[in-house]
Amino acid sequence: MSDEERQSFTVGVFQDTEWAQRGLEALGKEGFPSESLSMISKESPEASALLQRTFAVNGTALDIVRIGPVVAHGPLLGTLQGRSRDLDRSGVSATMRRAGFQTHDGFIFETLTARGGVLVAVHSAPRAADALAVMFAYGGGNAAIGAWAGRV
Repeated sequence: MSDEERQSFTVGVFQDTEWAQRGLEALGKEGFPSESLSMISKESPEASALLQRTFAVNGTALDIVRIGPVVAHGPLLGTLQGRSRDLDRSGVSATMRRAGFQTHDGFIFETLTARGGVLVAVHSAPRAADALAVMFAYGGGNAAIGAWAGRV
């Protein structure tokens, strides 16, 4: 995969929608525009309400292998879908390489999301370290920067 095709994301998984809301609000307060934010969560009334409050959308409904029915929104979704549109069939662990993460990182994100966690991502290479700090401060477990060429 060429550097032009690979997208840079900072990703973390919050324990539930309540924690994810706090994290998303903090990212917004730190100047990350909503169009740079992504969310993937198991389908639930709480997740749908969070998508509406945060992004004013219903999100995309998918049935992702090893997670089940989810609602998702944001630039990470397009990156994970890829040209082959295979996120639902391949799963998060196999497609996270498109966002610069290794398969084992994707497996961790996939497992935590399948257990009810809410995956939040920020598409912002210049401020990746800032996004990572906010995620850690607000409960974004296993937060990491993928495909990042800069240094802290």
